[in-house]
Amino acid sequence: MSNNSNSVSIPVSDNELDDMERMRVRVRRKRKKQGNRVNNELAPRVFKMMLKYWLVVFFLLAVGLLLFEATKIGQNSRLETKSEFAATTTPKLDDSKLETVKESGLDKKPDGNLNRLDPVTRMVNGVRERCLKILPPKELEQLDIPVLEGSPVPEIDVNYISDSDNSLSVDKTSFSRQSMNSTRFNLFTGYQTLEQRENSYKSWWLSTSSRNSLVQVNRTVEVHCGFYSDDGGFKISNEDKTFMRTCTFVVSTCAFGGGDDLYQPIGMSEASLRKVCYVAFWDEVTLSVQESAGRVIGEGGFIGKWRVVVVRDLPFADQRLNGKIPKMLGHRLFPNVKYSIWVDSKSQFRRDPLGVFEALLWRSNSELAISQHGARSSVYDEAGAVVKKHKATPEEVDVQIKQYRHDQFPDDKRFNGHKALAEASVIVREHSPVVNLFMCLWFNEVVRFTSRDQLSFPYVLWRLKVVKKINMFPVCIRKDLVNSMGHISKAKPLNVSRLS
Repeated sequence: MSNNSNSVSIPVSDNELDDMERMRVRVRRKRKKQGNRVNNELAPRVFKMMLKYWLVVFFLLAVGLLLFEATKIGQNSRLETKSEFAATTTPKLDDSKLETVKESGLDKKPDGNLNRLDPVTRMVNGVRERCLKILPPKELEQLDIPVLEGSPVPEIDVNYISDSDNSLSVDKTSFSRQSMNSTRFNLFTGYQTLEQRENSYKSWWLSTSSRNSLVQVNRTVEVHCGFYSDDGGFKISNEDKTFMRTCTFVVSTCAFGGGDDLYQPIGMSEASLRKVCYVAFWDEVTLSVQESAGRVIGEGGFIGKWRVVVVRDLPFADQRLNGKIPKMLGHRLFPNVKYSIWVDSKSQFRRDPLGVFEALLWRSNSELAISQHGARSSVYDEAGAVVKKHKATPEEVDVQIKQYRHDQFPDDKRFNGHKALAEASVIVREHSPVVNLFMCLWFNEVVRFTSRDQLSFPYVLWRLKVVKKINMFPVCIRKDLVNSMGHISKAKPLNVSRLS
């Protein structure tokens, strides 16, 4: 009884149990709905963030892609380096010969320009034309040397000063030590004073300001023009001299110091093969380098079409200056040549020489043809470029420019409407007295100042005044004349001194 009184019974029906279960389920469902709401809000937020910072995302993706590609390229380059090393270490040459070839740069293959004959063209009045228009081979076979008439300059006699002429030469003991140390004059060039330099430009012509014309003072000109003394160097064998005397037309080049290969000329006609000499000047360094690479002078002194003339006892330590001798003083080397073409050793001549003479000299009644400079027209701008590219020291360029400003050389010289600043890797000329004189004066400027002949060319043209028949042809013609190969390696300097 007592037990029954202490207990309380709570009746629960089946319906109430069902309601409680439904409440629990509802609670669970509500919690589930709250979680879905969070997930549904997260996606739009992420999307909005991507829209807001899409540039950053794109940048990060790009950086990742670049790093991936760089890694692949690095792996490929290492594989190529290993394969190249394996190729160079194959026993095709012994170690000494291989080292010689590498030092001279002869292991480098020439680029795709070699032996190209395709013409260079340009647009003229909406029509594409060839830059250089050469006569066809049949007409070249019948071509005669023209007799140029109507020259504005009377015939002159150019006498070259030498140490045997006591009345004109300057004793080097009277040539001040300061002048000797600041210039490169020596027993090959003679010792030209500033007074002689000035007289060489005006001793035989006098400009009359009233009529703006030239009056001849003297038909005979004395000028320094290299080969001053028999002890001055640039020695050529008697056999080579005999061959050079047989030439009437010549294409010439030179490679001193072992810096360049010898590229065979192409594109010539049968007439040019019969009438034109091809002469390449080497020194003993180039001879040794080429022989070590298997390029040996054959019978009669030829390699291919080139007659190789080995020059011994070069007069300058600067190989660039030694190269100016055959480049500018061809009339001293080839006494019987009437027309010549000079080609720098970095180029392959690829046109018919007789056709070039006709197109650039005879057709326009010119005595000298040279390319305009492709980038600049002012000597003073060119001087800055020479220093910037380390082609000459600032000090020697400064001396030259100060002299030209003192002489009142204009800032922007033009010739017949064209730039007078020249790119002198190809020179086509007649060996006339006036052009020979011009080349002598140009050579003297290069010796006195810098080896960069672009700086002195327009100055000499301006000072000499009588050189009127010049064809300053556009750059595209120069590109048509040669395949540019570039210098293979730097020429080795010489240790010479001819001041005593």
